[in-house]
Amino acid sequence: MTLPPWIVLDPSLKNWLLEDIGRGDRATQGLLASEIRPGKASWILKEEGVIAGLPIAARVFHLLDPEVCFIPDIEEGELYSSGTTIAHLEGSFDTLLMGERVALNLTMRLSGIASATRQYVDAIADLPACFVDTRKTTPGLRILEKYATKIGGATNHRMGLDDAAMIKDNHIRAAGGIGKAIARVRATLPYPLTIEVETSTLDEVREALEHKADIIMLDNMTVETMREAVEMIRDRDPSLLIEASGNITLKTIREIAQTGVDYISSSAPITRSHWLDLSMKFIRIKRRQPQRSPPPEKCWIKKQQQSKLSTFADPAPSFYPLLPIPPDKPHRGEIARIESLSKCARFHQHCVRRKDCSPFRAG
Repeated sequence: MTLPPWIVLDPSLKNWLLEDIGRGDRATQGLLASEIRPGKASWILKEEGVIAGLPIAARVFHLLDPEVCFIPDIEEGELYSSGTTIAHLEGSFDTLLMGERVALNLTMRLSGIASATRQYVDAIADLPACFVDTRKTTPGLRILEKYATKIGGATNHRMGLDDAAMIKDNHIRAAGGIGKAIARVRATLPYPLTIEVETSTLDEVREALEHKADIIMLDNMTVETMREAVEMIRDRDPSLLIEASGNITLKTIREIAQTGVDYISSSAPITRSHWLDLSMKFIRIKRRQPQRSPPPEKCWIKKQQQSKLSTFADPAPSFYPLLPIPPDKPHRGEIARIESLSKCARFHQHCVRRKDCSPFRAG
């Protein structure tokens, strides 16, 4: 999956920022008071892993201050070693500190999931079976955690109960059998949603086949029983999809994939992964020199159609703020600002051109 439009994620991001900020950053407020200092910082990877979540981190800082420039130095979804600089940030010192914890927490959590997912995916990379995630996610984080498994190389299972009908053991008990459950669900299921049936014995597999389930899940079966079930299903309907689930580990996943199943689902990358360790280090903090405001007649506005530049976190075209008309030699402060905006714009344009970089677009 790719990230949804920011209108979907922004309420959660804002709530997480409010939770952390409270009534303000006491240390930074006491240190700077009303003074504004520009700063540059870098994000450093402190252990090997797969990076995921950089678009979300950029959006966190953008919500605090659209002037912050977040420039990733690496590609999401790749494995990097400890000590790698993964991003650079430019903006006011207090804003970078205010958004640091929320942005880092989300990126570390998602990168840990992506790193764990990659291990499972690599274990069966040469086999036809696909590794898929589950609905065992942290409440409020499902979209982001499933995004992380996708970055790690997995295939997303259903996002919610409304994506497909999965008839599980409790449904079967309530209906009085697999056949009755399939018939009753199919009578109310909208086209083109599918029906997947959970089975744990060969008899249940036969019943699911008889009543034409679209997908059959082999749950908590031994490898030997699973192999028999796959042969039975293939003999009856070679095109029917088969999913294996239950107690999938890195030690067992390859043997299970060799039985011939189409999908192997596990919650382990989300429920058992650790956070990937990242830190933010400031490169430069300097006192901003006061500048005299230019006379009104010496101000100009760079209009939308005259420039393709925009900030990374919000790709929608926007007006530049008022800038002084440069004299014969441009002011050094103006040059630095234009160079900073150009860096952000070049990164955004690079993302727009790359088809696999769609998560970086702000919807």
